[in-house]
Formats: sequence, structure tokens, C-alpha cells
Amino acid sequence: MVRIALYPGSFDPVTYGHLDIIERAAVLFDKLIVAVSLNPGKQPLFTMEERLDMLQKVTESYKNVVIDTFRGLTVNFAKQKNAQAIIRGLRAISDFENEFMMALTNKKLQPSVETIFLMTKSEFSFISSSAVKEVASFGGCVDDMVPPVVQMRLRDKFKCR
Repeated sequence: MVRIALYPGSFDPVTYGHLDIIERAAVLFDKLIVAVSLNPGKQPLFTMEERLDMLQKVTESYKNVVIDTFRGLTVNFAKQKNAQAIIRGLRAISDFENEFMMALTNKKLQPSVETIFLMTKSEFSFISSSAVKEVASFGGCVDDMVPPVVQMRLRDKFKCR
């Protein structure tokens, strides 16, 4: 059986913390689907196309990683893609409570889909997409937070503001 996992998120933008989780999950599974969720309740900085493009570029060396997009319940998308697991990254213990509740809900909705929590490396534990956007918006250095392609896109976004 082919082991498939789904790593969902907004990836607005993708960070080194996300890439750490992608790299480690790609080793554990035959196929890793990194999927950008369409959340109508959020106002992203980057368009869906920009986020997909950045993800494609930063994951091109991983032959078993596929970039996709979805709308609706993550667990339903996982089932649709025949994924046995949903990957969730944790930066700190404060992330766990919300993620734990979500995992229990997903297990109730789709008992065949497991949730796997991966802790990011400590050097990335302070990085969030929100923090990256805030630092970049004030002209701060984000070189150790995001890959070069994302740095360039952030400079372009905030140059126009």
C-alpha cells in the first residue's frame, strides 16, 4: 500500500518552519500532498497562485511532494486523496491544545485518517507566517525565516505599500 499524507495550511507565506515539517514528513511517507487551504475568513497577503508557485519552487527537490489546493474540511480532502494521515506542525506547547481538538474532531469525522504531530526544529520554533509578514512590512530582515524566493516576493509586496 502506498503511504500518503496530507500537510494542509495557508502557507501565507511558506517559511523555513514549514519546510522543516515538509522535509521530515516526505521521508515518512511515499507521497506527501502539501495543500493550500482556501479559507474565506482570512485575507491572505499572497494570492492562491503566488502561494502555490512559491511552494512549487521551494519543494521541487522533493520528488514525492505534490502541491495542491482545497476548500472545505481538511479531513474530507484527505479522504478524497486516499491519505492515511494529516500532518500538523507544532512550534510550541501553546499550539497543541487547538491542534489536539482539531485532531479529535477529524478522527470522529473520518476514523480511518490519523493525525500526526511533528515538532519543528527549535531554531524554527519562533517563526510564523504572521510574524514574517509583520517583520517584512516594516523592512526587517527575514532571511533566516523564509527561503530566498519568498524574501523576494515579500520585498515586492511591501515595496508597493
